[in-house]
Amino acid sequence: METAALGSTGIQVTRLGIGLSEIGSTELEISTVEKLLNTGLDAGINFLDTAACYGNSEELVGMTVSHRRSEYTLATKCGHVAGDYKGEAWTAELVTDSIERSLKLMKTDYVDLVQLHSCKIDVLEQGDVIEALIKARDAGKTRFIGYSGDNEHAQWAVDSGIFATLQTSFSMVDQKARDGLLEAAEAKGMGIIIKRPIGNIVWGKASVSSAYHQQYLERAQAMSALGPVVGEDDPIKMAMGFTFAHPQVHTAIVGTTNPAHLLSNIEMLDKGVTPESETMDTLIQRFGELGADWPQMT
Repeated sequence: METAALGSTGIQVTRLGIGLSEIGSTELEISTVEKLLNTGLDAGINFLDTAACYGNSEELVGMTVSHRRSEYTLATKCGHVAGDYKGEAWTAELVTDSIERSLKLMKTDYVDLVQLHSCKIDVLEQGDVIEALIKARDAGKTRFIGYSGDNEHAQWAVDSGIFATLQTSFSMVDQKARDGLLEAAEAKGMGIIIKRPIGNIVWGKASVSSAYHQQYLERAQAMSALGPVVGEDDPIKMAMGFTFAHPQVHTAIVGTTNPAHLLSNIEMLDKGVTPESETMDTLIQRFGELGADWPQMT
């Protein structure tokens, strides 16, 4: 697979990574997770992104692919209370304990990246959680520290100059990061990781089964109602093409529990997803017309 430098970290990551929220939020057999993750690694993916609060995803990583640790960049997140932890969220103590728990569960001595997980500006400004991250980095528990989040909170994290990476929401129905956030992160030399790059695959759908996806659907329907878009007959390819057409994007994480879907995404990227210029112009124009007040979706 094609790779890119993750900002100034010196890490080369595949353009497509695997987001592990879904494997932790569904009751999967270990054998299913083992097949999924090993299929991805065998196909060349080298970026796995999880979080302490993604159910048992960290434990599943440790159980299925820890023996292949040298083959992938491992990123996790901290800040929320997870598992049976009894402490308070967004404290230095929790951050420290969360990192130790993550290392134990994933059966590794270090992770490549620990990210503060969608905390707000007030937490960032008080400084103690950031200091806990820095101490973990200096102790070799993580190689780099990053921020995962959106809107003004992400902008604060970028402007601070503290973090090596930014993970943020960006897709054809969630374009707010184009209003300076991606450019600012690039100017700081940050690695840029995109979450939800295909907008939950709602383009062309009449309904969704999850309330979480409803806002994505409403945006897609509003944009689609303005007329046909070149390439919309393959909405996944159109969505991937839109996201990867932005040069600031180093890697984008897509979650799945289906190895066949994973292989299909890899094959699609390998063949190329570069969109028509007309497609890009239309999607950008429509978001500009409709989405001036649409914040990034968290």
